[in-house]
Amino acid sequence: MKFSIFLNPQIPGSGYAAEENAKAKRPIGRDTESYQRLLHEVREIAVHADRIGFDALMMTEHHFHSEGMEFSVNPLMFLTDLAARTERILLAPLGMVLPAWDPIRAAEDVALLDQFCKGRLRLGVARGYQNRWMNVLGQRWHAAAARSDGSASDTRNFDVFGEVLKIMKMAWTQETLRYKSDVLEYEVPYPYEGIEGWPAQDWTRTFGAPGELDDEGRVRAVSVCPRPYQNPYPELWQPFTISDRSVIRAAQEDILPWMFTPNPDDHAAKAKLYQEESARQGREYKLGEHTGILKIVGIADTTEEAINTFGRSIPKDFAAFFGPFGYLEVLRKKEDEKHKPISPEKGDAKRMNDVEMALFGTPDDVKRGIQRMLDRMPDLEWFGLYMQGQQGVLPLDTVKRNLELFATKVIPEFQ
Repeated sequence: MKFSIFLNPQIPGSGYAAEENAKAKRPIGRDTESYQRLLHEVREIAVHADRIGFDALMMTEHHFHSEGMEFSVNPLMFLTDLAARTERILLAPLGMVLPAWDPIRAAEDVALLDQFCKGRLRLGVARGYQNRWMNVLGQRWHAAAARSDGSASDTRNFDVFGEVLKIMKMAWTQETLRYKSDVLEYEVPYPYEGIEGWPAQDWTRTFGAPGELDDEGRVRAVSVCPRPYQNPYPELWQPFTISDRSVIRAAQEDILPWMFTPNPDDHAAKAKLYQEESARQGREYKLGEHTGILKIVGIADTTEEAINTFGRSIPKDFAAFFGPFGYLEVLRKKEDEKHKPISPEKGDAKRMNDVEMALFGTPDDVKRGIQRMLDRMPDLEWFGLYMQGQQGVLPLDTVKRNLELFATKVIPEFQ
């Protein structure tokens, strides 16, 4: 099994753990000194993770977070900075929200980063579920935030995501690209009949890709450069794949799904669905192979100490921000009333530990939690440490020590 950390970067001094400071600097997301502290912490964590043996570092994409949480507006650019500071660790946006991107610009930027890091890139792709920013940045494609409810708006987002990814793959794998998208109303070239009056025709005919120009000198196709370092392109990942429709789409596209399903049985059921659909596409995976799971991890000498150290910093921010998006549902127990939402009061660290959204405890406790996953899915490929409530909230030394304990006391048991 391989191990990754998932950073949802948080500006130090933001959130309820630093409520007075966060209010005094409101909006802290536009405070340069605070943002420089975030950059320092993330860089330190990346170099540390690279040195102590983690296999990958993943980072989300979100915008307009004036409050200071989920502060990663351009993971490709951020990971470019980290690529220059690390040597072996894989780097992955998790994920790049495709309905907010132009497909050719996205393909170019991905290829550039893959070239910069010489193939250490894994590309997470996502649909985008937060309407505050997705509705703004997705407006060119008339794509609003994903709702996973089967509505017309959700279907539009789903279709745009698939079409942008399709064009990106074409840009990476074809020497020249000529395509007319009815989904996006997007033409390559534009106009699709050809671009008149390209001045450097002799230059392009001599050195450019065959087929770029027609006999009349019109631009009839474009060559998207550079190509990715990896052939044909970086392995594709997808974050927080929960709905059956997303699991099936991931299997059809051979995308590795990272699942936020804490219960081992629930994760095994999703992994089984992925395995079966992959088989229908001609790809034979073992149960859990080519999938990943995310959990919060906090290690100490005792479970009580771990909950006190790591659990205190998580619940209030998690409930206040993620709760309205429905993420408290991952804390549901069998005895909870079926049709009653999970209240923020129930979103404490103990419940997170009880339902295995988090693994708080000694190294042996954490190992037993991972083993419970492997008992159901012996070939689970990836385990990710979701660092919610750690970077940006706890002292940096505490965060780094937690990662080091995991790397030295836990990882060797599963390699």
